[in-house]
Amino acid sequence: MSTERPRTLARVAAIQALYQGEQTNETAETVIDQFIRHRLTTHPLPPINQPGNPLAHSIENGLSPHANAPLFARIVRLVTTQQDQIDPLIANLLPESWPMLRLDPVLRALLRAAAAELWMSDGPPARVVINEYLDIAHGFFADDAVQLANALLDRIARALRPADFPPSAA
Repeated sequence: MSTERPRTLARVAAIQALYQGEQTNETAETVIDQFIRHRLTTHPLPPINQPGNPLAHSIENGLSPHANAPLFARIVRLVTTQQDQIDPLIANLLPESWPMLRLDPVLRALLRAAAAELWMSDGPPARVVINEYLDIAHGFFADDAVQLANALLDRIARALRPADFPPSAA
């Protein structure tokens, strides 16, 4: 993932933090603090190509020093504070035979993060949010899961931002 995309890196970190919080039952503030202190800061490491470098500044190694930390924290906090509204919204968009807990936990975190960002009245346009999270989904999932994510992201966006999807002329 390119370091020139701090907002995308913030979204990836938010998904990872939401996943971690769900798996460990840690509070949002604890996870945010851990990510900001250990993953979203610049660590004094030698350059990636220097022999003996134990870590690299890359998202693959859990480090993302170029991520937009305020956006990251805002997404994680919003998911947590609005989860009693976000989760039912997502659950209602799923087939009745497919409960929310049946979703892959990373996909659940991705959908929650996207819903939180769509919840923001000052956030980017819905289609931008959908495209960003679909790009991220391609990094985590195979085609079937990406197609599911696409369908759900579209439904979430239409539910939360109907004005971004004007009726088409017949």
